[in-house]
Amino acid sequence: MAVTDPIADMLARLRNGHAALHKKVVMPASRVKTAIASILKDEGYIEDYASAAGEQGENLSVTLKYAKGRGIIAGLKRISKPGRRVYVGAEDIPRVQNGLGICIVSTSGGILSGEKARSSNMGGELLCEIW
Repeated sequence: MAVTDPIADMLARLRNGHAALHKKVVMPASRVKTAIASILKDEGYIEDYASAAGEQGENLSVTLKYAKGRGIIAGLKRISKPGRRVYVGAEDIPRVQNGLGICIVSTSGGILSGEKARSSNMGGELLCEIW
């Protein structure tokens, strides 16, 4: 069955994996999901990620990160959705949880964290917030 919003599906799988204290979460891979996983790893929200061929195409395996028995990711929120796209300029990229979280922006230079997009003076589609 086709997924209408693959990014929301990825965020839901990460949220559910943390709630169930799973070590790994597996999902269908795409370039956007791999770029988001790369940002999450660079920012310290996940342990690692790997892409491998599966039975029905390529799969993305994300190793979740925990501290004191609790997930590092406290919250995930999809901002731009298929029914309502949200675009922001570089100066309008929000600070998430007063700088304790990150937002992910799809720019003309690729998918970047909010801080990198702001420092590069690049706006774009505001994909999600993570804290």
